[in-house]
Amino acid sequence: MRRYFIIAFIVCCGSLQAQQKPHYTQYILNPYIINPAITGIENYVDLKVSARDQWVGLNGAPRTAYLTIHGPIGKNDYRTSATSYAVPGQNPRGKYYWENYTAAEPHHGLGFTMINDKTGSFNRFTAYGSYAYHLGLNPTTNLSAGFSAGITRVSIDKTKNDFGGGDPYDPATGAAISGELNKIRPDISAGLWLYSRDYFVGLSALQVVPQKLSFVDDAAIVEKGRAVPHLFLTAGYRFLLTEDINMIPSVMTKYIRGSSLREFQVETNVKFQYRDLLWVGGSYRFEDGYAAMLGLNAGNTFNIGYAYDFTTSSLNTVSRGTHELMLGFLLGNKYSEKCPRCW
Repeated sequence: MRRYFIIAFIVCCGSLQAQQKPHYTQYILNPYIINPAITGIENYVDLKVSARDQWVGLNGAPRTAYLTIHGPIGKNDYRTSATSYAVPGQNPRGKYYWENYTAAEPHHGLGFTMINDKTGSFNRFTAYGSYAYHLGLNPTTNLSAGFSAGITRVSIDKTKNDFGGGDPYDPATGAAISGELNKIRPDISAGLWLYSRDYFVGLSALQVVPQKLSFVDDAAIVEKGRAVPHLFLTAGYRFLLTEDINMIPSVMTKYIRGSSLREFQVETNVKFQYRDLLWVGGSYRFEDGYAAMLGLNAGNTFNIGYAYDFTTSSLNTVSRGTHELMLGFLLGNKYSEKCPRCW
């Protein structure tokens, strides 16, 4: 029984090493989840909760939930911008925004994140705080730098790996009383974010400190899991198609050592937004699948977004797609900077 568990563990660790951080289809609506430099970019406290059910119909498929909250410190430039309440006769996302945009004053930001990601018998819980500083480079451009620090707890529910007839005290399957194996590791990330009225460029590194991840001390096991860094490069540009409609194409390139033969994954997105009310969009992940997104803003205090993913890999024979729901709350939003949330 022990060897069956070891084989299963090695397979899972291989998968974990390839993609240890969850995937987010709507990262473009909450880039803070992959880049701590976003911390405090708004004029308000930005609270978001999300749930993702991946590969529906596949037993043991990933299920992810998160909560993020971040806000500015020492930010006093509460001026009308792309997300301010509409001025009579003006569209806050129209030409008026382009002509009057100015960079935010230097300020700090603090935030907090909780993520729970479950795949089969493996569960990853992460909690960390973040800090960022935003500096104006010129009258219309800001650069921010940030980092986050916290912990990740990786656990195995041994009852999901009990094939019967095993030793309940076997160290490979954990203590008989708790029924779980747990490993706690530090989790540190860092990022940069360059943003202006019509573009953004971000670079971030999640899980920057590599960590060994082995639940059993057995010299016969050559393969051992490792927590490896995840690198993200994101960029986007906003076009004013009409006074009422914006188009924002963007791209994200992810690098994870050992994740595939190429070790890179590229994802392209396009989002169309009508004023500050509705948006629709789509994305394509290279050699993986497509996604569609739809969202609604309500009074600059609440927003909701939904995404549906369809995989083009061999998993499409057993999966009914992926659902992702995100709810956002803008706390204390008098005038919102809303950059890059507007993307």
